[in-house]
Amino acid sequence: MLKKLGSFVHAKRRLVVAVWIALIVTLAGLVGVFGDSFSTQFSLPNVESAQGFDLLAERFGAEKSGREGTIVVQAEGGFSSAQRGALNEYFDRLDERDDLSVASPFASLGARQIAPSGNTAFAVVSFVADIDSAEEFEQIYAEIKLIEPVVAGVQIEYGGEVFATFATPTSEVLGLAFAIVILIFAFGSVLAMGLPIGTAFGGIGAGVLVATLVSNVVTMPDFSTTLGIMIGLGVGIDYALFIVTRYREARHRGSDCAAATVEAVDTAGRAVLFAGTTVIISLLGMLIMGVSFMNGMAIGASITVLFTMVASITLLPAFLGFVGERVEVTRWRGVIAAGLVALALVGVGLRRDPLLLAAPLAGGVLILGSFVPFLRRPLPTRQVKPMSQTVPYRWSRAVQRRPWLMLIAAVLSLGVVAFPMFDLRLGFADDGNYPADTTTRRAYDLLAAGFGAGFNGPLTLVAAIDSPAQLATAQRLGDVLATTPGVVGVSPAIPNDATAPTAVLWTLYPAGAPQSEQASDLVGRLRNEVVPAAVGDSGLAVKVTGNVAVNVDFSSYLAKRLPVFFGVVLTLSFLLLMAVFRSLLVPLKAVLMNLLSIGSAYGAVVAVFQWGWGASLIGLGGSAPIDPWLPVMLFAIVFGLSMDYEVFLLSRVKEEYDRTGNNQLAVADGLAKTARVITAAAAIMVVVFGSFVLDPARSIKMFGFGLAVAVFLDATLVRLVLVPATMELLGDRNWWLPAWLDRLLPKIDVEGTAKTQLTDDLDFELEVEEISGVADVQTH
Repeated sequence: MLKKLGSFVHAKRRLVVAVWIALIVTLAGLVGVFGDSFSTQFSLPNVESAQGFDLLAERFGAEKSGREGTIVVQAEGGFSSAQRGALNEYFDRLDERDDLSVASPFASLGARQIAPSGNTAFAVVSFVADIDSAEEFEQIYAEIKLIEPVVAGVQIEYGGEVFATFATPTSEVLGLAFAIVILIFAFGSVLAMGLPIGTAFGGIGAGVLVATLVSNVVTMPDFSTTLGIMIGLGVGIDYALFIVTRYREARHRGSDCAAATVEAVDTAGRAVLFAGTTVIISLLGMLIMGVSFMNGMAIGASITVLFTMVASITLLPAFLGFVGERVEVTRWRGVIAAGLVALALVGVGLRRDPLLLAAPLAGGVLILGSFVPFLRRPLPTRQVKPMSQTVPYRWSRAVQRRPWLMLIAAVLSLGVVAFPMFDLRLGFADDGNYPADTTTRRAYDLLAAGFGAGFNGPLTLVAAIDSPAQLATAQRLGDVLATTPGVVGVSPAIPNDATAPTAVLWTLYPAGAPQSEQASDLVGRLRNEVVPAAVGDSGLAVKVTGNVAVNVDFSSYLAKRLPVFFGVVLTLSFLLLMAVFRSLLVPLKAVLMNLLSIGSAYGAVVAVFQWGWGASLIGLGGSAPIDPWLPVMLFAIVFGLSMDYEVFLLSRVKEEYDRTGNNQLAVADGLAKTARVITAAAAIMVVVFGSFVLDPARSIKMFGFGLAVAVFLDATLVRLVLVPATMELLGDRNWWLPAWLDRLLPKIDVEGTAKTQLTDDLDFELEVEEISGVADVQTH
């Protein structure tokens, strides 16, 4: 089937490109018509904090269950009557808006909103309207700032995530710049560099547009497109890279453009389909978690991977048909222009305007290239070394001579990196992690200094009242809460109706910061000890909610489901690899090695983001727990990408083993033939993912860092050390599969029918050298 597809796409390349262009234009038009519905909120599962929010919404109205922020004001020496009047007028103007409700600290009931020192106060801003997009929050914030008064001697800051603003991320542009440089070094050809990037752009463009449309029917977080671009750039360029490499190999053996395209699609294209399917399975495994916004992330990322995969086996072969023999020719004008484009992209990514001048210079170089002989001159063709003289071949031999030593060293190294994982603490970072120059961080610091760190994350306790006895119990509970260790302040029981209350609430301020273990422990003690002991058998059901409680509930909910998620993804991946490679030990080994890569990524993330090692180097405001969704998402992506490299490497090893029947030679040849392309692919992944460390959002920064570390370790210690060492130790047992199981498993061919053939004397001599090398190893 893939042979026919490759032949058809190559022959009808103009039609294929036209269909892709029409598809992207149509999708863009549909997005323009229907827009998007990306969400800044996520719905909680049926946990106590969610039940508390529901009760607040039912008994106290929408303003008590919506998103909230604070306007923090400070005046050295206390607030004068003139200052209070100006600020009250400002708060009243905001309260008149239909979408806001503002509780002023200088109103009759606002005494608790003024610090004991009298220097700091805060107004509570509740978003009454149903606002769900970052753009809407930014618009409201801009309108608030527009009428902000200038009050002499008063500092005004805005706290809470609703008022946090970030510059538009440009990290993906920086990753693209480095990808251009890496591809030129890997291929030695500007056209060969452009093919993977153009293919990735086509797949990402269509995938992100489809995900945008799907956001209207599926809840997706507002950073879904950023994650989609991050993952799409990595896998899209990698998939195209593998196919272009196989195409060039076929061309070097004498195949014409059409035949080389068909072979590339029928061999590397199969591996791309399998690898992409594995990534999608890993991503969709997150649906098991049962959390709507994680489901949206999984679906959005899967759509992007699907379209990049389809682009690799349809759009890329069409591009190859247009390029033809020119893929091997690179002129100085092309190299210089590509370098200048990469420099301009770095300027965009780092927001360095002078570097943008490189873009028009690149255009100038291309124009001058038609007149200046030097610029028209092609670069010298790279000399291809015999395989036995390549670094990867020699490295594989070195590992095979000392497999136990290499195995132990690699496992210990990965273990050291993974060790911090055992201190993993799930939770959301508080506003104290924003950069120090943001209003969100300044508001956080003012509240912490004036009231205590816990005022940045108050807890809300709410209970339904069904009888006068329960109301009396609720009033007594306030006294108990006030004397609870770890509590620095609590309001009295506030009824929803003073004459006939049906519910009451308390606002409680912990001693610890919202992200601290002290605050999380307090939630547990309130629920399990303090409240049950205080209410006794009165039947008063008190729900502890608020951001800290959500943090605790969500982290606990995900932690309980992680083993199921891991088990399902690992089992499906094991079964797929077993069917592909007709082996028991190869898929088992692959699963275990990938777990080592993922564990190391977890460990590195904990060391930097939770322990704070080197945090300032990547622009972090401080250390904090690890976002609860990150281990799930990181596992899904890393496991899928690790399987990519496993498939691309082992499919070549299996191909060589089937051809020669010699395990040692197959491992050395497979590694030598794939080392350059896997190294280039991994380097692209590392720089693309690593560039997102520059993103201002902590969650994106954390995700990019974890992926970059995982891919780096997987492509080095795992692929270059563990794989050849373990395959050497296992020998022919690598490919053992019981006959009865072989009959049951479906046949999945990721190697295709095209085989590498020895077509000249040089290749024949190389084979003799390789066999002699094996004999030498066995003799020694």
